[in-house]
Amino acid sequence: MTQNIPAIPNILTKDDFKTFVDNFYSEHKKPKCFGISRSELSHIDSSRVITLNFPMLNFENNYGSFAVFAYAARIESFSENEVIVDIDAPFVFRALCMFYPFIIESLEEFSKSSSDYDTVLSDFKNLCNKFKTDPHSIKRADILFSNSLVHKHIGKHHKNIQIVFELLRHISEIYRDDNDSYKFQLVAFFEDSKTNSLQVAYAKLHALSMGYAPLRSLNLDGIFALFPNLAWSGNKAYELEYLRDNEISLKMDGAFPNIDFIDKFPRYLMQVLPQADNIRILDSSKTRFGAFLGAGYTQMPGASYVNFNAGALGACMNEGRISSSVIVGEGTDIGGGASILGVLSGGNTTPISIGKNCLLGANSVTGISLGDGCIVDAGISILAGSVVKISKDEAQKIKEVNKEFEIKEDCLYKGVALSGLHGIHFRIKSQDSHLIAFRSKKEIVLNSDLH
Repeated sequence: MTQNIPAIPNILTKDDFKTFVDNFYSEHKKPKCFGISRSELSHIDSSRVITLNFPMLNFENNYGSFAVFAYAARIESFSENEVIVDIDAPFVFRALCMFYPFIIESLEEFSKSSSDYDTVLSDFKNLCNKFKTDPHSIKRADILFSNSLVHKHIGKHHKNIQIVFELLRHISEIYRDDNDSYKFQLVAFFEDSKTNSLQVAYAKLHALSMGYAPLRSLNLDGIFALFPNLAWSGNKAYELEYLRDNEISLKMDGAFPNIDFIDKFPRYLMQVLPQADNIRILDSSKTRFGAFLGAGYTQMPGASYVNFNAGALGACMNEGRISSSVIVGEGTDIGGGASILGVLSGGNTTPISIGKNCLLGANSVTGISLGDGCIVDAGISILAGSVVKISKDEAQKIKEVNKEFEIKEDCLYKGVALSGLHGIHFRIKSQDSHLIAFRSKKEIVLNSDLH
């Protein structure tokens, strides 16, 4: 997959950089997604990655940075859909030299505002020149470039370059071959086909949680088989086999981890920050990595839960369960213990969407999609096979806002026939316990102080 590239392109100006990128993509396709990960290694087999984290993920953007990374990693062929390359020290220096005009521009700006760092330009130029002439002589590069102020300044405009500078802080570790705890990797994929690696599976879930890709838009077929079942302590993962084999010595040394949970997936807050400051998650265990939470979302503790590839598109009060592949519209209130059926088990294969400004009563079960402004009363179930009675008068009112709705003479409807319709209120008739529905005109309004 790699070849020995003899020289680094001489990129001194932004025009040089543009020419390099244009030439690169005249021969190679653009990635759909890429990023540099910190990949944690197995305690049993140090060649195997068991979990990872992306400090930043690029999704359908920043193609110039990928051209640099691909060249720096000496990738020859893109015949495979997924790219996973271990980062070595030469990669770091190649990337820095190829980002040269952008780094010089940022360092010049930084030097003007920081008199204590008037040597940053010369230090960086010397580093690049030294690598070009004698790359093997560089073992440490922390004279200037371990300074977080410099990194943050560059990261204001060039986060991928900031990541390379952060790699430079770890250059001594990257040079060592005996590090069996973690490594850094370049991860990319070109087409959204079936996932073949844990690294790309993490990238896809990260893209969903960050909102780069809409929920249900990425191919996640078979990803469960790629994830090992792990014991998680804080943000650190342990294989269960390792803990069993070393239980006695770990406990004798007082080093046995405090296990928070055991699962294939990490939690949402272990991988990403919420997209908006007004998102509230009152129990971190209630949201799985790969969920998306829109601005104004509030998740209460207790029965609430959000699975991967599911979530809310905006302000929403959630005290119930948003199962896998469920999408909830803005302004919807999910009552305590309410469940929306997912697609992972139980035979349901049709993803459910809940519209805007709906109300799902406490302990209700919803197994069909709802349009906007719907209500499911507390304690009732509306499933695809449920029989719902709707009077002709109410059916006519429902048709006024749902032109595709077909009125039936016997007034009996399967739940699936009502799926996705707007403005329906589902209720149990107290006299005979029949499930009925009628046109709802009640306005569902969330408490603005809470969102």
